[in-house]
Amino acid sequence: MIPEGAGVLELVSPHTEELLAEVPSSTPADIDAAVAAARAAVDTGPWPRMAPGARVEVLRRFADVYRAHGKEIAQLITAEIGAPITFAQRAQVGLPAMMIGAFCDTAQGYDWQEVRPGFFGADIHVRKEPVGVVAAIVPWNMPQFLTMAKLVPALLAGCAVIAKPAPETSLDALFLVKLFEEVGLPPGVVSVLPGDHTVGAHLVGHPGIDKVSFTGSTAVGRAVAAACAANLTKVSLELGGKSAAIILDDADPATVAAGVRSASLSNSGQICNALTRILVPAARQQQFVDALAAEIAAITVGDPTDPQTQLGPLVNRRQQQRVLDYIRIGTEEGARVVVGGTERPEGVDHGYYVRPTLFTDARNSMRIAQEEIFGPVLTVIGYRDEREAVALANDSGYGLAGSVWTADTDRGLGIAAQVKTGTFGVNQGYTMDPFAPFGGVKDSGYGRELGREGLEGYLDTKSIAVAAGV
Repeated sequence: MIPEGAGVLELVSPHTEELLAEVPSSTPADIDAAVAAARAAVDTGPWPRMAPGARVEVLRRFADVYRAHGKEIAQLITAEIGAPITFAQRAQVGLPAMMIGAFCDTAQGYDWQEVRPGFFGADIHVRKEPVGVVAAIVPWNMPQFLTMAKLVPALLAGCAVIAKPAPETSLDALFLVKLFEEVGLPPGVVSVLPGDHTVGAHLVGHPGIDKVSFTGSTAVGRAVAAACAANLTKVSLELGGKSAAIILDDADPATVAAGVRSASLSNSGQICNALTRILVPAARQQQFVDALAAEIAAITVGDPTDPQTQLGPLVNRRQQQRVLDYIRIGTEEGARVVVGGTERPEGVDHGYYVRPTLFTDARNSMRIAQEEIFGPVLTVIGYRDEREAVALANDSGYGLAGSVWTADTDRGLGIAAQVKTGTFGVNQGYTMDPFAPFGGVKDSGYGRELGREGLEGYLDTKSIAVAAGV
């Protein structure tokens, strides 16, 4: 189901700054109709009543169709948000394609029902049942990955899903409707409702919704949680981050620089689990700064459709200005720009571009070290010893991701155990492995996506006691 209202959303290319497309904008009537269709699909339709294995078969067919259209989807995302085409193919589409298969494997081997001996002698049957109608609210930065992380496990659980994409990424979201039609999904099981924040607010507060899965900013996440509380709607929140990379004194600067660049600046730094605070031993700080500066200065910035481009534009003018403002703030606070800055990248005369920027001589209390910038800006902070490094990493309102870089894996695991965060990497950024649960703590939200935990987020547990001897 797609909206039928007369309103439109105008999508602007972040590279050319010209009108890219117009798509229908959902109305309250569209939302009510989608919820009614989803309720019918859950309450009386065949989808939640199918055997779990039958739902797996449908989603495996969908995976085949999705992979067949991968090139088209990647091109849409590059046009919408300016993600370099090679990154779009590999991460924006390739990773979701793998994730569909991984979720199907998880569901195939999942224990949907078990029998336990009860304390009072009766058998206890424990069933896993679909939570019902799910509202999936998805941001623009990794639209297909984040949509699949919600939609696929919810469908495998037997739920119906109403997906609300960000306005900027409405095209790739609407494309999914056609793909689900190809595999014959029952009516009402999947709807896509493009629109602005008012559409999301109406959907989140709708009494016909059983579960909200939201990915976005911490500020909006708080409002979503409050709206869900009014109806006692279940909710999971994957919110912002300001993740730290702890570089230990035995790490190699060149290896660290290459790894941090990949984990921090992909998608122009518009990734919630990007490593944006680089904590380095003060005694070797200049070595790591020099290596990072050389790596960042070598990044090719430009047309996202060019396979040689490594960093494209930011998603829109508002985001571009936000990042430029933070670069100015960092300088005013006393941090020093080593590479980058507020000038437009060389050879680029249009588009929402920002030069990849590296700060040093920074303090962890600075705004550039505490607030999520969501752009290609990294901040190097020196530390005296491991205890201070861990304290600096934990000195943040966020707790989504993090990493440690060291020649000693056991030493790295010891650091990982001390950092208060939902995900962590040793000698790598967090890889978003589809078998591993992903989510945050503190202001980064609650609930988990991916892995078995991601499937269980769309299931309710029912226990049935059977009297003994009957």
